[in-house]
Amino acid sequence: MPRLIENPVYKVRTVLGGETKFNGILRFQDSLKIDGRFEGAVESPGFLMVETGAEVVADISVGTLVVGGIIHGNVTATERLELLPGGQIIGNIRCPNLIMAESTGFRGRCEMLTDPAAVNIFSMPLDRLKKTISRVN
Repeated sequence: MPRLIENPVYKVRTVLGGETKFNGILRFQDSLKIDGRFEGAVESPGFLMVETGAEVVADISVGTLVVGGIIHGNVTATERLELLPGGQIIGNIRCPNLIMAESTGFRGRCEMLTDPAAVNIFSMPLDRLKKTISRVN
């Protein structure tokens, strides 16, 4: 399987290596790649890569997320979410752009929104939701 780190579009500044097991809250500004195991929460406006073979048990809120490993938790990607071959997410996802390759796994609910922070249609009253939806003829 291709390793994303070789793609020049995605520059990674920090790496939690394959031998790393980390628990807690990860906050970063630019980019992070997880090769090992992480449990807790991830919060960043930047780019997160969960590499093939990595396992993350966390709720994640980032700008861009690329998944080659396994994530157990809810995910919000404000810009883009990409599942590489073999990548799996077990949890709900919110994102405006979703790319899924063949041989990926996803189990949960998916919200595709232009501005995911601004609207939560699942909590909107039914009468208000009906007023905001345009009919397609």
